[in-house]
Amino acid sequence: MRVRIALDVICVHSFLGYTRFTRAADQLRAEGHRLEVEFLPFELAPGAGTEGEPLLPVLERMFGPQTVRQSLLFAEQVAAEGLELHYERAVATGTFEAHRLIARAARQGRAEQMVERLFRAHFTDGLHIGDGATLDQLAGEVGVTADDFGSGAAGTGPDTTAETERLRTELDRVRRLGVGGVPVFFIDGVQPLTGSLSQAALLAALREAARLAPAG
Repeated sequence: MRVRIALDVICVHSFLGYTRFTRAADQLRAEGHRLEVEFLPFELAPGAGTEGEPLLPVLERMFGPQTVRQSLLFAEQVAAEGLELHYERAVATGTFEAHRLIARAARQGRAEQMVERLFRAHFTDGLHIGDGATLDQLAGEVGVTADDFGSGAAGTGPDTTAETERLRTELDRVRRLGVGGVPVFFIDGVQPLTGSLSQAALLAALREAARLAPAG
């Protein structure tokens, strides 16, 4: 059974939704089902730079002080689910290079671990996940190595241009699928699910997909 998840690693609802999904997926796998997870790239801020700025002032400048208050309140609410959101140390950045690292991790069978580490790096650790050196460090923590498409998160390998174009094509394709906000869960056999749904709702959808999946 395959699940494709459209998300961005600077999107707090993607972080919450993915955390709930992983817990539901762990439960499904514990019940004996096989589950393949793929990630579809989505940029919350297409074309954003990677210079890195403190996130809260950026949110206030772009959306007003109410958004900052809502973000801090949301952080308190999700703490009960084990998520640590430290907005006071988070860094606003573009995520193109982070998505390139996720694609590299996927080629090495480590995409799920890489996505979780990127979320935690941004929201919990206050790391600048648009910075190449930081991405190289995170890749090393997860065990993602250089491959034929680039020798490092900063993209210094001989095939960097081809890899960049591949990612741009995939970003365009995801938007053509109708994805205008994330997260979106495309689970084989059931209707797409949007938003940070409850763990119970995600587990129910996974069980339904498992029931409908062909044997073998």
